[in-house]
Amino acid sequence: MSLETTSEGQPAVPVLECRGLTAGYGTVTVVRALDLSLQPGRVLAVLGPNGAGKTTLMTTLAGMLPRLSGEVLVDGKPIPSARPGAANKAGLVLVADDRALFTGLTVRENIQIAQRSGGPDLDAVMEMFPALKKRLKVPAGAVSGGEQQMLAVARALVQRPKVLLIDEMSMGLAPVIVEELLPIVRRIADDTGAVVVLVEQHVQLALEVADDALVIVHGDVRLQGSAADLAAHPEHLQAAYLGETVAAV
Repeated sequence: MSLETTSEGQPAVPVLECRGLTAGYGTVTVVRALDLSLQPGRVLAVLGPNGAGKTTLMTTLAGMLPRLSGEVLVDGKPIPSARPGAANKAGLVLVADDRALFTGLTVRENIQIAQRSGGPDLDAVMEMFPALKKRLKVPAGAVSGGEQQMLAVARALVQRPKVLLIDEMSMGLAPVIVEELLPIVRRIADDTGAVVVLVEQHVQLALEVADDALVIVHGDVRLQGSAADLAAHPEHLQAAYLGETVAAV
């Protein structure tokens, strides 16, 4: 992942940094010694087979699980372990794989309840999700799966994320819907400067919108590099998914 510099030539402070992050449950280690450094506007695709540790990584970054060891920093400031409120206040916002919507509230109410002072207003968010504009008065439980995913991301955006964590955007959705949704991830990063960490099973689609990618297998990073390079070498991806160690491309 590229090292950017400031106008004075000094290394820029990463928006998101992980130093030796180890995550798991009690004495069970699931993710081992992960190092990350992501500059503003970067999209990182986190890939890997089921059970690799991707969701554990996301919930640990969001402060919902205690870290077993290592550090997480946002804008160079350490984030305390297992304190989701502190993580959210620092700018780490999670879109969980179950979307966690208030299904009895309307689309508008779901967004308004998450609105943070200084964040984008409803009209600004609707420009990114025009399909939701006609559904504002409909209960969240009554809209389609694709619209629910849009709503989950919209609700995250009004919280002014510095780091947007999206866990399995495509969960339960038809591939054609995924093709419509994933480019929005690219637009979010480009328009807001937020770092986006995207866990996704649709590998090629994820690589098309990402800048960087890594493959986790059994908690270890098997492959890491630019998304374009990984997309150009599917044989390396296949080997990584099979658990073989592959040199970074």
